[in-house]
Amino acid sequence: MPSARVKEFLDKQHVPYQSIRHPPVYTTQEVAAVTHIPGQEVAKTVLVWLDEELTMVVVPASVRVNLDMLREESGAHRIELASERDFRDIFPGCEVGAMPPFGNLYGLKVYVADTLSRDEEIAFNAGTHTEVIRIRYHDFERLVHPCVVGVTTLH
Repeated sequence: MPSARVKEFLDKQHVPYQSIRHPPVYTTQEVAAVTHIPGQEVAKTVLVWLDEELTMVVVPASVRVNLDMLREESGAHRIELASERDFRDIFPGCEVGAMPPFGNLYGLKVYVADTLSRDEEIAFNAGTHTEVIRIRYHDFERLVHPCVVGVTTLH
């Protein structure tokens, strides 16, 4: 079970978390609605190609990644959204679209939206479309060491 892997990682790092089970939903906006967590605290993972490097971008559910801003912030020359086939094998055991934001566990560089970094807590898919994990943002930052960037645009 994918969520067990996430919980094991958090337990080994002594990170307190809340696990929230919910009916199957497939967008982070739906996750926010069904769990009653504000959309700006629900993290979604977006995978992009920065030049030739597959990279994870973590942003609030309520916004979109501004690719031009990300290209500028990262210093990349070329940027494009990754397709599902580009990454489905990188996250073993995770349902596609429900990857947890721990790109560091999968060898991926992680960028996080500055707006998300200002929240006390964040919630994210635990590798399934039926469970969310909620942790303090500073614990996420301590575990992942993401590059904090201003890369979001409202829907």
